[in-house]
Amino acid sequence: MTERFSAREAIALAGDDFRELPVPMREFKPDGPLSWQGYDDSRRRALTRTGEDESVVCGTAVIGSTRAVLIAFEFGFLGGSLGARTGDRVEAAYTHARAHRLPVVSLVATGGSRMQEGMLALTQLQRVARQSALAREAGLPQIAVLRDPTTGGGWATLGAGADVTLALPGAQVGFAGSRVRPSDADPAAYTAEAQMAAGAVDAVVREEELRETLALWLTLLTAPAAEAEGEVEGEVESEAASGGEVEPVPPPAALGAPGLPATGWDAVRHARSPERPRAAAYLDAYFSHRAAISGDRCGGSDDGMLCGFGSGPAGRTVAYAAQCGTATRPAGYRTAARLIRLAGRLGFPVLTLVDTPGAANDAQAERQGAGSAIADLFAAVATARTPVTTLVIGEGGSGGALALAAPGNTWATPDSYFSVIAPELAAAILKRPASEVRDTADQLRIRPQDLVELGVIRGIVEHAGR
Repeated sequence: MTERFSAREAIALAGDDFRELPVPMREFKPDGPLSWQGYDDSRRRALTRTGEDESVVCGTAVIGSTRAVLIAFEFGFLGGSLGARTGDRVEAAYTHARAHRLPVVSLVATGGSRMQEGMLALTQLQRVARQSALAREAGLPQIAVLRDPTTGGGWATLGAGADVTLALPGAQVGFAGSRVRPSDADPAAYTAEAQMAAGAVDAVVREEELRETLALWLTLLTAPAAEAEGEVEGEVESEAASGGEVEPVPPPAALGAPGLPATGWDAVRHARSPERPRAAAYLDAYFSHRAAISGDRCGGSDDGMLCGFGSGPAGRTVAYAAQCGTATRPAGYRTAARLIRLAGRLGFPVLTLVDTPGAANDAQAERQGAGSAIADLFAAVATARTPVTTLVIGEGGSGGALALAAPGNTWATPDSYFSVIAPELAAAILKRPASEVRDTADQLRIRPQDLVELGVIRGIVEHAGR
């Protein structure tokens, strides 16, 4: 179990210059809307114990260099439960955020809805969900920090509904609280770490790193879009001329970086070479700093798909989704789709890096919905609200690679190929002997220069130093 901080201790942990927002006033009859005997006494004891008169403290604070609205739960006040007055304060905080164009950071620690207010308490979740949706429509970033515990409606709205969800180590996280779970439930499944493994949490962040992590996220997600000026060297158009597209910068130098391949099989060999740079090298070369999202929010994650936001040239924030050379799993496709839609809401361009032999095709991948996940990513790219630029950096294997590629704005490196299917598989489907695999690679016309001639890609981006 992680340490349980009070609401104001959590605020001090996250930022500085906290300014509490005015508190909406709601009058209740004695013992609340249900006349629950002893409810007023319980509230008075909670006030004496915590110094707070409700389960949430709302205000603004400076985190790094960004002012944000903070919604901090006080678990010591009736278990951080949500009641009608809690809903009033959360709604007022979101209203302030929209009026002043501020991001929202929720420091969540709650046991769920307040039973002493019955269904009136439960319906506060609808109010909170609506406020979150309005912030999303307004293009305001929302970040949640899951403290111990984060359960019930607080998890199912402010926690899981955030754009970026962080958690403190060991925090209890789950829709079911400890007193309502099945008696034989594995407690390890209800932790921040388990939720990250299941794709519901982006990162588990240690207490001493929380402020720095929040500052980085807020800097990236609130950075204004930069306007590119002047011409860019080489074949790549400027951002201004290309409608805000991301410039596919030269790849990082690699040992023995090849020129254009002479044959289709040479293209395959170059793309599969262990010496060529992988996605992480490209991202490190392009971004001065970056922060990753993780997970598809419906049960899975894929280490072979790197997604997040980074600070690119001139401090411009760019979203990225990059394959790492492995067969991409359904969770990877869903995470990339989540990333592209989030970038669209916040107004950031997207850079995708294609490098996969294809989609994972084992039985588990099929059970996890490989087809629907790929279809969803195709749709996310096709309907992206901001420009998407793609660079093929290695293997481009069939639809599992194409799903991440921007139509009309895909580029390739000399040590890459893009094919309807891998040459070996094409030969097998055509019932050709293994001796004809190389000839099949030529017939498929998968070299970068072939792809340019066919109009599949816009151009070839040379390695640095060539």
